[in-house]
Amino acid sequence: MKNANHDDLTLGLRLRTLRERAGLSQRALAKKSEVPNSTISLIESGKMNPSVGALRRILQGIPIGMSDFFSFEIETEQTVFYAAEELTEIGKGGLSLRQVGSNLHGRAMMILQETYDLGADTGRVMYGHEAEEGGIVISGRVEVTVGEQRKVLGPGDAYYFDSRTPHRFRQMGPEKCRIVSACTPPTF
Repeated sequence: MKNANHDDLTLGLRLRTLRERAGLSQRALAKKSEVPNSTISLIESGKMNPSVGALRRILQGIPIGMSDFFSFEIETEQTVFYAAEELTEIGKGGLSLRQVGSNLHGRAMMILQETYDLGADTGRVMYGHEAEEGGIVISGRVEVTVGEQRKVLGPGDAYYFDSRTPHRFRQMGPEKCRIVSACTPPTF
């Protein structure tokens, strides 16, 4: 797998935008197009540049033709203020990730309101991506592992690190953990 470049991210964002407009989850599109879900996820995150044949199969599941796909203009969101109910949920399970803005195309930063239910975890396998991220714990406690470093953070504590270093977040203690975080550039 290679590092994402601008063209791959744009292609991935275009696919994600059109998939969501069609009301399809990644799994539903994968099933319709007979392409693995992981492939669609990698394309949308800018980590894979699909072959023409694979992209054509995926687009048939939306459905949209290749020329319409590449001529589709992704609109840059111009909203300045967001009510709490307008934040976009991108998490799942016991991990709520409420993103400020629904379309981060053209934006240099991703801001999240994170809520970790009791026992919630970003996963046993640590992950990394091309970005820097930081955050402040608002309530509760979270164990943050970055490479070989590990620390339990509580209200008012903060972190800031190079996201290429494999990392993991895990809720600790008797109450949910809430964090406000930022990541630049956005991870799609």
